[in-house]
Amino acid sequence: MPLITLPDGSERRFDGPVTVHDVAADIGPGLAKAALAGRVDGRLVDTSHRIEDDAEVAIVTDRDPEGLEIIRHSTAHLLAQAVKDLFPSAQVTIGPVIDGGFYYDFAFERPFHPEDLEKIEARMKELAKKDLPVSRSVMDRDEAVDFFRDQGEEYKAQIIADIPAGETISLYSQGDFIDLCRGPHVPSTGKLKAFKLTKVAGAYWRGDSNNEMLQRIYGTAWPSKQQLEEYLHRLAEAERRDHRRIGTELNLFSIQDDAGGGLVFWHPRGARIRRVIEDFWFDMHERAGYQFLYTPHIANLDLWKTSGHADFYSESMYEPMEDDTQAFQLKPMNCPFHVLVYKDRLHSYRDLPLRWAEMGTVYRREMSGALHGLMRVRGFTQDDAHIFCREDQIEAEILRILDLTLEVLQAFGFDEYEVNLSTRPDKAVGSEEIWDHATAALRAALEKKGLAFSVDEGGGAFYGPKIDIKIRDAIGREWQCSTVQLDFNLPERFGMEYVAEDNSRRRPIMIHRALLGSVERFFGVLIEHYAGAFPLWLAPVQVQVLTITDRQDEYAREVADSLRKRGLRVETDLRNEKIGFKIREHTLQRVPYLLVLGDREMETKTVAVRTRAGKDLGSMDLDQLTQRLSGEIASRGRSHLED
Repeated sequence: MPLITLPDGSERRFDGPVTVHDVAADIGPGLAKAALAGRVDGRLVDTSHRIEDDAEVAIVTDRDPEGLEIIRHSTAHLLAQAVKDLFPSAQVTIGPVIDGGFYYDFAFERPFHPEDLEKIEARMKELAKKDLPVSRSVMDRDEAVDFFRDQGEEYKAQIIADIPAGETISLYSQGDFIDLCRGPHVPSTGKLKAFKLTKVAGAYWRGDSNNEMLQRIYGTAWPSKQQLEEYLHRLAEAERRDHRRIGTELNLFSIQDDAGGGLVFWHPRGARIRRVIEDFWFDMHERAGYQFLYTPHIANLDLWKTSGHADFYSESMYEPMEDDTQAFQLKPMNCPFHVLVYKDRLHSYRDLPLRWAEMGTVYRREMSGALHGLMRVRGFTQDDAHIFCREDQIEAEILRILDLTLEVLQAFGFDEYEVNLSTRPDKAVGSEEIWDHATAALRAALEKKGLAFSVDEGGGAFYGPKIDIKIRDAIGREWQCSTVQLDFNLPERFGMEYVAEDNSRRRPIMIHRALLGSVERFFGVLIEHYAGAFPLWLAPVQVQVLTITDRQDEYAREVADSLRKRGLRVETDLRNEKIGFKIREHTLQRVPYLLVLGDREMETKTVAVRTRAGKDLGSMDLDQLTQRLSGEIASRGRSHLED
């Protein structure tokens, strides 16, 4: 007679063994219909799971995060079943849940085409409509290997053969399709009501480029058709905002195959934006009491051994370059260089804190398959800073960093954040006492700033606790940019010291800090956040001067020169093209303001002003225009353009 305890603390006793579905039905028919799985004593199980003893039970529905994952995992199996129905010679491999959906890898003699995806998706809908029961069974390992080999599924057999001998293998079947899986799964295919196959790509078996190339079909699944449509809209919007496409359209940057993947070439317009970002960054840091460093791009291999990078980070570092006396390596990080500057002379407790910042270019070895536009590159510039302080200064310095971080992010148009505090892992350097003090200082700083944050217990780096800040862009995606990390390791490894008030030698606390993360990646995020329509202060071309006929050419040059002298970024279009064509072209280039010059404007020494949103602002003289634009630049606003 098992006693079932529900999440609200209520209890239900049953006369004999029951399933999760029985428990849901006892609570109510609506819950029984909605049940996708259960959590029994903390373990996720199918609704058919049998409960024989007292247990704590929670019913999982599509409103739970686990429910969505189960829907997606089950839809991956539905995809595999449909592929096997339509293409019997295809072999199934793996089909995990990923962010936003799922994928399944298949071995097939030819690539799948878009029309294949349409047929597969249609077959999936047919199978879902049949509401096929999904059932779990078990086999021992060797029996399962033989079973899948007999089915011609060599990849599945390989996966199972790698599982330790003696382990029980769980299988899930729906109709005549059987797949290896840990589960749980939905009770029947009829629970899968809203899904879409999105794309197909190549993928190496087990992620190894030495293995066979497989066909990876991606898809997404949701509890309802409305949620699916909303997701597909976000997906289409993300595609529209793709920084790689916009970067090409606006001639901002390129990745040159002749130079190698993951290396960014900044074109004139992109370089203008980068300069604006960096000028703003330097100005904000100078106001915040930072001093600036410039350090080399390479260093002696011994430095990386001292820092620990040679042992713990070597896979991300390029091979050493040797000359006749020593070996050098490209730097993957700036931190050891700042330590060397600190150690160049002895510091007193009165000197601390020292705040040093650098726009430092670093290089990391990335697999070609991991590269992605500006978001994942091999050479990039970190907006790096290191603060060297006393233990009693940690909280005040963290508060200063948070103030600066939020001010900078808000200036770029990011007002929503997710903040995470990560604490001491099992393996860590430094005493528990200093970890506790440092973590308490980080927590206190976050609380004083009124920032909501989650705590990742044990998620800190081995060398210290940290704060990570994710920004949310215009379509709700989160991007990890800002980080604040305390470090008890490098000061110890390098023997860093300062002279304390009692003349003893003590270790400083080192704080690693980046606001943007890297200039390249942050620029990619900015492009997608604004869909290339940058606010006026960031726009590479703020004003485009357009002539109606060649009679206005000289006046156009005068206007452009005058505005440039007033600090604006201006270009002219004197081509012999129709004015409508010019307006459309520069609107597509997202130029904030278009100045149209005809005979009347030339005679009255005015300009006809138009925004990229298509709003006609009428005629203005250059003083009026400059006053308007200067105010907008100073406020870093964009409301004038989007009205």
